[in-house]
Amino acid sequence: MAEDEARAPMKTVVYSCPFVPAEWIAAHGLVPKRIIPSINHDAAPSGLTQGLCPYADAFTCEAIADSTLGAIIFTTVCDQMRRIPETLPPETTATVFVLNVPTTWETASVHKLYRNEIERLGRFLCALGGATPSDDRLSEVVLDYDRKRADLRSLRDRLTARHFSEAIARFHRGESLGVEVDPTPHVIHAGASGTRIALAGGPILQHHFDLFDIVDEAGGVIVLDATGTGERTLLPPVDRRLARVDPLAALADAYFGRIPDAFRRPNSELYAWLKREFALRSVQAVLYVRHTWCDTWQAEAQRMKEWCGLPFLTIESGGDNHVDGRTLSRIQSFMEVVQ
Repeated sequence: MAEDEARAPMKTVVYSCPFVPAEWIAAHGLVPKRIIPSINHDAAPSGLTQGLCPYADAFTCEAIADSTLGAIIFTTVCDQMRRIPETLPPETTATVFVLNVPTTWETASVHKLYRNEIERLGRFLCALGGATPSDDRLSEVVLDYDRKRADLRSLRDRLTARHFSEAIARFHRGESLGVEVDPTPHVIHAGASGTRIALAGGPILQHHFDLFDIVDEAGGVIVLDATGTGERTLLPPVDRRLARVDPLAALADAYFGRIPDAFRRPNSELYAWLKREFALRSVQAVLYVRHTWCDTWQAEAQRMKEWCGLPFLTIESGGDNHVDGRTLSRIQSFMEVVQ
């Protein structure tokens, strides 16, 4: 029996929110997996239908359909995600955990609250079959992830826009960074030709990767993926000195203190990050993606449009699993105007 248990595969913990620390899950001996879901009309219902954000519904359906999962982590970053665990179908087999991510971030007390939540998550992971990591073990994992992110960022100017965003998604899923570098000059970030577009907004679904090709075919190039699943939520380098001395503090500081998002109050760091990246990439126009029923990113659209002062197109994602004809026509018309 002991030998069988030793050979048992590690449990997978799935989530979608960038504020869930993958290193903490991995250090407990479990497998972190952040997914970009697909809309599957044949999937079992999540428990809610009307008024539910398509992204939240797609993530929940995909997660509960996998009977091999050890746990699903939801967070309070999104009100709909926060409430979904209350309505899950009774046949859901995976254990559910809700991580509280404070909205405010400027005081020491809320940073302490987030760290306490990470420690509470640790106790949950132990109950799931994980083991509390030593400081040395956690430091090793934190620094390993930091190196992998550095390797990933080094590919940015050597990949097409779509390939780089898909590489970020693979990294979050825990897959290999191995990608084929495309040498075609007109699609490489550093030397891209055509109108330079920033893709901004909330998290995207799988079919939204087609937006990169649509923009390219219309004579532009997406030079920045500032969505909730793109570069904006790719954790910046951690404090390596702190990671060796107090790795949990380094982890909490990196995740809670350095990921810009619209839900934060104030969300000034989001605009500071966008200002810097827009300048670095010479952004000329913005394609803004939001989901139906997403109050946070719907409210942010007008403010961002006024702030950037650039040609700005908002596209709304409903319950389709593809970029519909109306959206395609709007993007094509937008690209004709901005060229």
